Amino acid sequence: MLNRKLMWALACIGGLCCGALSAAPLAKITVEAGDADRIDTPLCVSLDAVGVDKDSKPLRLVEITSGGRKPTPVQINASRGELCWILRGKTAAGATRVFELIGKKAKTKNAVEIIKTDKHLDIQIGDDKVLRYNHALVPPPEGQDPLYTRSGFIHPLWSPAGAVLTNIHPKDHYHHLGLWMPWTKARFEGRDVDFWNLKKGQGTVRFVKFLSTTEGPVFGGFRAAQEHVNLSAPGGEKVVLNEVWDVRVWNTGGAKKGVWIVDFTSTQECASSSPLELPAYRYGGFGFRGTAEWKDGVADYLTSQGKTRKDGHATRAKWCIVHGPTSRGDSGVVFMSHPGNREHPEPMRIWPKGDIFFNWCPIQKKAWVLEPGKKYVFNYRMFVYNGKMTAAKAERCWQDFGNPPKITVEK
Repeated sequence: MLNRKLMWALACIGGLCCGALSAAPLAKITVEAGDADRIDTPLCVSLDAVGVDKDSKPLRLVEITSGGRKPTPVQINASRGELCWILRGKTAAGATRVFELIGKKAKTKNAVEIIKTDKHLDIQIGDDKVLRYNHALVPPPEGQDPLYTRSGFIHPLWSPAGAVLTNIHPKDHYHHLGLWMPWTKARFEGRDVDFWNLKKGQGTVRFVKFLSTTEGPVFGGFRAAQEHVNLSAPGGEKVVLNEVWDVRVWNTGGAKKGVWIVDFTSTQECASSSPLELPAYRYGGFGFRGTAEWKDGVADYLTSQGKTRKDGHATRAKWCIVHGPTSRGDSGVVFMSHPGNREHPEPMRIWPKGDIFFNWCPIQKKAWVLEPGKKYVFNYRMFVYNGKMTAAKAERCWQDFGNPPKITVEK
């Protein structure tokens, strides 16, 4: 009996010592769903708010639940100065969830990976490819003008089922390049410059270099520098805009859940003391050319305002669904515009007939001048899915992007 009492006492003392030596949480993080249901929602909070820096290595996030403490993968985004994680599962409107950030390394693996070659960079979740960024020059089909040669675009974008959802160099528009973002009707130093319609020989967009690549348990992505170049400038080429693409793929469950979430940010600034004038024009900016499988009559659009192929062009929206059949089943993309974007809800270029082409066009209604010394940021999200999509689900997805949960930090 004495030995048992002694062992119990020693265990208690040991427990107290361990408790005294264990570090207190770095921060308590409360997440409020607000007025929308949340499902597998990407979340970010500034590193300053939680009191850590971008070089902090041993970090662990745990959720405080009625069933105990639940480890949650967490990841630092050094370029944005953010701490990121996924609010897993469903969080009902009005609900609150609580997390603690601890200075202790968690066992994690890079669920979102980068595979880079001398021609392209792939982002994949496990063994499933999500998208490919082409950093090497890609020539047009044989016999076409070499001016169509370009780098700095995304193709393919795959569905979670493995179908290719983008198209490049289609016969009706050889300058279409999957997912890309050039301006169309522009004026620079008194000259017309068209970065979109490559055959004019006035302008193009080029990959310059990778600024960073990231793999991790929460997201993976890249930051790439690009140049918008005036090819017809007197005395030779002249760089008009410097641009940075920041592309992130979130680990929201992978192909087994039938969903990808891809965030796309373009930051643009004038490369010289000369501004870039953008007259109002029907298309230009973030563009998407859909797979050749999405033909008129079987593929369509649905916007947040209820518009479709027949009446969607030149209207505004928070989001737009493009969808259709593929050889691997029905699929689609919900394109989302952030409330901070110019002209949000943004005007759109939608083709009333033919294949699927979609364009967020912030200069469709009003002219714009990009001035030297300023940075212009465009934020978009793509919710890529298998199967069917409803307007109600698309709106819920947009709420995660445009009206995210409220995050409160206590230190």
